[in-house]
Amino acid sequence: MKYTEKPKTLKQLRAEIETGTTKATDLASSYFERIERINPELNVYLQLAKDRAFAQAERVDGLAAKGGPLPVLAGIPVGIKDVLVVRGIPSTAGSKILKGYRPPYDATAVEKLEAAGAVVLGKLNCDEFAMGSSNENSAYGPVRNPVDPERVPGGSSGGSAAAVAANMAVATLGTDTGGSIRQPASFCGVVGVLPTWGRVSRYGLIAFASSLDRIGPIAGNVRDAATMLGVIAGFDAKDATSVDAPVDDYAAECERPVEGMCIGVPAEYFGEGLDPEVRSAIEDGIAKLKAAGCTIKPVSLPSTKYAVPTYYLVATAEASANLARFDGVRYGYRSPSSENLAGMYRHSRDEGFGAEVKRRIMLGTYALSAGYYDAYYLKAQQVRRLLAEEFQRAFAEVDAIVTPTAPTAAFKLGEKTGDPLAMYLADIYTVTASLAGICGMTVPCGSTKTGLPVGMQVLANHLREGTAFRVAAAVEAV
Repeated sequence: MKYTEKPKTLKQLRAEIETGTTKATDLASSYFERIERINPELNVYLQLAKDRAFAQAERVDGLAAKGGPLPVLAGIPVGIKDVLVVRGIPSTAGSKILKGYRPPYDATAVEKLEAAGAVVLGKLNCDEFAMGSSNENSAYGPVRNPVDPERVPGGSSGGSAAAVAANMAVATLGTDTGGSIRQPASFCGVVGVLPTWGRVSRYGLIAFASSLDRIGPIAGNVRDAATMLGVIAGFDAKDATSVDAPVDDYAAECERPVEGMCIGVPAEYFGEGLDPEVRSAIEDGIAKLKAAGCTIKPVSLPSTKYAVPTYYLVATAEASANLARFDGVRYGYRSPSSENLAGMYRHSRDEGFGAEVKRRIMLGTYALSAGYYDAYYLKAQQVRRLLAEEFQRAFAEVDAIVTPTAPTAAFKLGEKTGDPLAMYLADIYTVTASLAGICGMTVPCGSTKTGLPVGMQVLANHLREGTAFRVAAAVEAV
């Protein structure tokens, strides 16, 4: 049984609320009713925030009743990935070790959404600490793909993508470290955005790998994703890595024609391991861009073959440092079976973390250990620099680069859980942009013979999100 349902656009819903055709409180109620009906089947939401949601919806209805201008997301129901903190609402990062943790503050991205009128429905399931490509690593059970509940929704933002695909939220926030917005958005047939590193404040994000983590929107169409990014992007003094640069009108960029643009196609993304049906859909999308007036140009990114091992050295090394704070002392899970301090640390972490998180902590600790740092972590950083330089050379010749988002469509639940390497290779086309710090997004680009969505990845240079939206909107239109 399919659970997909296309939500109305932000523009449609906002117009209905502005004219009084729909009340924000009634809209929130309808979404909570749908969530309560199908969440037991899909396991998308971990926690609902009804009191907070209805208080915000009532404020929006009050503004609408006065007839004044409404903020851009007035009354729009949104969901938040569980690695982003929301004041007073349990925020677990999908982990047992943070079960019951209620943050005393909001993430900056959440603050910005609510300031723009959005109604936060609740917290969305995800792979534990955002570590995974299938959403099967959550301590609270896997999310199921609304297109086919026997398949994964992708990860780690599987709940965020599935919520939009199943119309359990109009738009959501996810996070992307190595593909965790783009891959699940592709698997669920929705739009997911990877902003430039530093474009969106990470304040209030429970960290996985700090030089890679990014917050971005997932929505049912390109323009809605552009509107969402326009709200959450911008400088934040609370995040030392935040970029102080003007925020473009991304929604307006979606209206610009692509005629005359030069689009790069890297041969390295069309080699061994790419499913023939995915290849066909992407090649068809490229042909339609050409028909729309784009010049298609081959580009080369030869270091792509080193991207997966490079990513899993850098990311795990940073994870081993970031997750050291979860020790059973200050907050979160503390083992009841400890007899002394050392035992409390050991048992709390052993019982609180899941298998994938433990695997990555051990890999990262090993890569940073004396005698291995130069051979592994330092070498990975050098390759990362090479990869970034290759993208810069390519963007000197083209406006954007298009590739498959993932080598296959959504795979079945349990299909890859016994083979971590096969699971890691699901990120082969997304980790490159993550390492290079550039922006990108995925947009639906056809489907397989069995109806599984295929996503096209559109990559653009630093702070050129508008370019990516422009190309993605053209793909969506055709």
